[in-house]
Amino acid sequence: MPLPAAEPRRELHWRAVECRGYAREDGLYDIEARVTDRRSYALCRPEGGEQPAGAAVHDMWLRLTVDEALRIHDVAAATDAAPHAACPVGAAAMRRLVGERIGAGFTHRSRALLGGVLGCTHLLELLGPAATTAYQTLVHRRFAAPDLLDGAGRPAKIDTCIAYAADGDLVRRRWPAHWTGRPA
Repeated sequence: MPLPAAEPRRELHWRAVECRGYAREDGLYDIEARVTDRRSYALCRPEGGEQPAGAAVHDMWLRLTVDEALRIHDVAAATDAAPHAACPVGAAAMRRLVGERIGAGFTHRSRALLGGVLGCTHLLELLGPAATTAYQTLVHRRFAAPDLLDGAGRPAKIDTCIAYAADGDLVRRRWPAHWTGRPA
């Protein structure tokens, strides 16, 4: 286990997020994501009745169909389990993403289109892992393409995370002309 040993405890909530990327025969890509929430105890539902222990509180699906530029061509969403009768209506709202591009500003645009009463909070949250999965699904295409450069001619990937720090070993090896570290 990668974490230190935990204190004695009792599980109350379980959330699973699963995402998969697929290459389609028509040249597009399907990114499928699912979120499932369960509780280890029975729960009184806000609209009446009881949610049995272990039953899915949320079970929601999302499929984004994207091209190589990560432009969204189609969206499908479904709600198999939700705590409120109105929740499944939020799935249809996800179609507002058609035409959007996954990239800089995507989270902000998605929240403007689907946030608050405009959509389903859980499906909106699922967009983050789905977008990352889309990006990872197409990594083979990006690695085969020339590096994207910023306005100064520096690879845009530099300083986007700790691994790509301008003074780090990866930049020293991959883009030595842009390395800012100190020689050993």
